[in-house]
Amino acid sequence: MDTYYDPADLARFHRISDHAPELGRKFFDWYGSVFQDGALTAREKCLVALGVAHAVQCPYCIEAYTKDGLEKGLDPEQLTEVVHVAAAIKGGAALVHGIQMRNTIDRLGM
Repeated sequence: MDTYYDPADLARFHRISDHAPELGRKFFDWYGSVFQDGALTAREKCLVALGVAHAVQCPYCIEAYTKDGLEKGLDPEQLTEVVHVAAAIKGGAALVHGIQMRNTIDRLGM
């Protein structure tokens, strides 16, 4: 595959702490804790993570949380619906920022 994002890099993520092991340990401990069952189940957190992954456009996270969701029993319809929710929020956020444009137009008296 000839792409900027190499899917094999996801498996190398742990190497990010090679030159800062204490920070890496803290991050991965915290990250693991975040995704444990709590007020939300790990399955629900996976759905949130997949939506956020699409909103921030992280191909590694999209792959990881798609696989994780399937392993947790989510189906393609549920995963696809999450993508649509993320797209709607991202689109709405872009449009609501149009008010900044309107404010500038109004301020300039145009």
